[in-house]
Amino acid sequence: MRVRVTGIVIEDGQLLLLNQDTPGTGRSWSLPGGKLEDGETLAGALVREMKEETGLAVEPGRLLYVCDHLPAQVVHVTFEARRTGGTVGDISAGADTTPIRGVEFVPVSRLPALGFSDRFTQLVTAGFPGAGSYMGPKSAIGL
Repeated sequence: MRVRVTGIVIEDGQLLLLNQDTPGTGRSWSLPGGKLEDGETLAGALVREMKEETGLAVEPGRLLYVCDHLPAQVVHVTFEARRTGGTVGDISAGADTTPIRGVEFVPVSRLPALGFSDRFTQLVTAGFPGAGSYMGPKSAIGL
């Protein structure tokens, strides 16, 4: 199993997203994050990935959920994160294996129009009730 960390940054009712093709989902928007590198902590991976993919320096917050995606043999660990610096969109060249077309804060109300499920939108809107829990398969959170 591989481990992937993602970050949820919400400011003024808007969620930070990457505009990039998300394989297997049909969406062109995704949460920033990526895989752990050898010897890296979860928090360290989140800080590195957020800087590379969004241009933001972040401080990891509470654990929002853990889920798994067995077909890809991936465990997803998602944290709340708070911006501490940086500039949105100041990404590192080649930061991701899937090209990043843009980085922006998107109103949570627009998530369904961007291909996110009602379930995921509800979780974001409600502030992730049950935060810190194992949520089961990735489909249980609507991703």
